[in-house]
Amino acid sequence: MTPLVHFEIMADDLERAKKFYGDVFGWEFSVWKGENGPDGGSFEYTMIMTKVGEKGINGGMMKRNAPAPTEGTSANAFVCTMEVADYDATAAAILAGGGALQMPKMDMAGVGFLGYFKDTEGNLFGLMQPEAGVKM
Repeated sequence: MTPLVHFEIMADDLERAKKFYGDVFGWEFSVWKGENGPDGGSFEYTMIMTKVGEKGINGGMMKRNAPAPTEGTSANAFVCTMEVADYDATAAAILAGGGALQMPKMDMAGVGFLGYFKDTEGNLFGLMQPEAGVKM
């Protein structure tokens, strides 16, 4: 089995995106600067730390270089889903932080609650509260 080991978030406003994910999920960020970027010049890449113990993966964030997903359409890319202890409280924090509801909370019998949101940059992501005893 091949594990997922890294993810990336594209953002129009890196500071706004870092604030959103930091406030809602408690993620931490560090900026990595380098030379020889895609255009031949220097570049900046934001590392995202989400991993707690052995659970989760870390990722990165960079300036968007293509159009954001079109409003009202389904996902057009790989969608990441965050596991949370309290779906409703996290959904409220997402909305308070500038995110938007994309697809309402669904009760997935035997699995838990699942819904989809947009971040402040228009990227789609999922939210999952597993049922008691369900291991994600």
